[in-house]
Amino acid sequence: MSAGGATLRRVWAAGVLGVLALGVAGAWRAPRVHPGAGGEPVAQAQPGAIRMLSSETCVVCAIARGWFEAHHMPYSECLIERDTACRREFEAGGWTGTPVILVRGKPLLGFSPPLVQAALAGTG
Repeated sequence: MSAGGATLRRVWAAGVLGVLALGVAGAWRAPRVHPGAGGEPVAQAQPGAIRMLSSETCVVCAIARGWFEAHHMPYSECLIERDTACRREFEAGGWTGTPVILVRGKPLLGFSPPLVQAALAGTG
């Protein structure tokens, strides 16, 4: 096997892996409709229905924030490090990590688009 052929195979393999990685990342970020959730999440989200308790260093909070904004979903957010009332609510709930997403008052720990959609639809 020539050195040029080996290099070409490595470049081709890296390209294939890159395309696969982009496909997986795109599928992960794509909205998923939970069975029985009733369609588009934004259609079910009314102002005030979603509130996120988050922290400044929370990566999952940033992902949730991006998902809400990408879907034009109204939500409010408070940071437990900056907002004393938010911190008290977080501690009173006994939660140990962020985000805590309150959908119509029901706490969801972490972030899962299907669970948010199900809670909005009243099926979760």
